[in-house]
Amino acid sequence: MNVKQTFLSNQAQITQNPIGLEVSHAKGIYIYDKKGDKYIDLIAGVSACTLGHSNPKINNAIKKQLKKYTHIMVYGEYVQEPQVRLAEKLAKNLPKKLNCSYFVNSGTEAIEGAIKLAKRITGKFKVVYCEKSYHGSTHGALSYMGSEKFKEKYRPLLPGGVQIGFNNMNDLKKIQKDIAAIIIEPIQGGSGFVPAKKQWLKEIRRICNQKKIILIFDEIQTCFGRTGKLFGFENYNTIPDILCLAKGMGGGMPIGCFISSKNYMSKLSKNPPLGHITTFGGHPISCIAALTTLNELTNYNIIKNIPKKEQLFRENLKHEEIIEISGIGLMLGVRFKNKLFCEKVIKECYKKRILTFYFLNEKKCMRISPPLNIKDTEIIKSCKKIIKIIDYCKKTND
Repeated sequence: MNVKQTFLSNQAQITQNPIGLEVSHAKGIYIYDKKGDKYIDLIAGVSACTLGHSNPKINNAIKKQLKKYTHIMVYGEYVQEPQVRLAEKLAKNLPKKLNCSYFVNSGTEAIEGAIKLAKRITGKFKVVYCEKSYHGSTHGALSYMGSEKFKEKYRPLLPGGVQIGFNNMNDLKKIQKDIAAIIIEPIQGGSGFVPAKKQWLKEIRRICNQKKIILIFDEIQTCFGRTGKLFGFENYNTIPDILCLAKGMGGGMPIGCFISSKNYMSKLSKNPPLGHITTFGGHPISCIAALTTLNELTNYNIIKNIPKKEQLFRENLKHEEIIEISGIGLMLGVRFKNKLFCEKVIKECYKKRILTFYFLNEKKCMRISPPLNIKDTEIIKSCKKIIKIIDYCKKTND
């Protein structure tokens, strides 16, 4: 049995028709298949490969750490320098109230930890979440997903969820004193990269302060630097009580974290202790990859150049079939008139060796989320190819 057949028979699938690209190797913004064909990757592992594939600085840091040690103990018992240095670097780049990090393995685990912490702080259990939100697929995170079709087969879920419309000021009246937490993506990742409105977030922050509700920001897709700021909330001047990070944080390695104040975090260590436990959370290999990614982004002009790169995409992706381009920085949603045309464009892009992708809750939108260090020439080249593909799809659609 060949590799692809084994992939389909022995490896669990998430859809009935996976893309099935047989990967040989990857470097920079390119993925190579087993035939030697080169694909332009505008997905970056769904915003995860912040500095591209096989980044030499990240790889070298991993190799150095491999010679020292990999996993040695469950999280939080031994002093491991990659964890300590990463926590220190995060604290230096965040507001004072976000000074204590708990490292986990993924975004959904960061959400689980944040929800538990909010309940522990407030003694309440209800959670406000947004329509079309996505926070992960584990049972707790799924409870606060804003799309019923992905939840209905897995009920009963956690009780106490209260859904509001994203950017809907009228729905804020649903936020009462019995709420433990409000969880929000500053830019919704599953609905076509829709940014929150500044006044809406500001009002939510005011309500949380007034009613003693914990404000959680899910920045799993916005970190690090994807919006042109190191953290997405910096675009809004609104600071959460708990910040969740993952995906691009590790530069391609699996890691996540939830961050709050030392005072709040200490509640997980007592009455009872072991309030949140993880074996592989804060794995030294993932932490050193995340630290290297963070150092690269803060030491050089990569983030500073994101707005210019966003503008290049917007200027070069102009077509009568494109209704709008939503999002900020290098998290862009190219919206078409209907989902069938969008699907056709994405499939045709794949045939022409350009990798784009779908959104979970918005089928009219095509994802553009390349590595942050994509070159200007690579952006222009990619856009020209996409415009030709849209022309072809329109012509064959008529």
